[in-house]
Amino acid sequence: MARRYKKLVHEGEYAAEVEVVLTDSDEGWSPYLSLDDAERLDEVRSALRNGDVASASKLARVYRLLPISA
Repeated sequence: MARRYKKLVHEGEYAAEVEVVLTDSDEGWSPYLSLDDAERLDEVRSALRNGDVASASKLARVYRLLPISA
């Protein structure tokens, strides 16, 4: 059984919401990510780490995090 899930990736002042598919299985550890989804998460994380918001935005919804003053 497969289900959609939104995984959050946080790097510096940015967070990205990456849509992945989790697959449940009776064998081994579950749920699983596909290799494509795992590579997309890595690409988004790497792009954010390098400050390349434009590339990350092509693969995910990107947010800029701002501190809240008390």
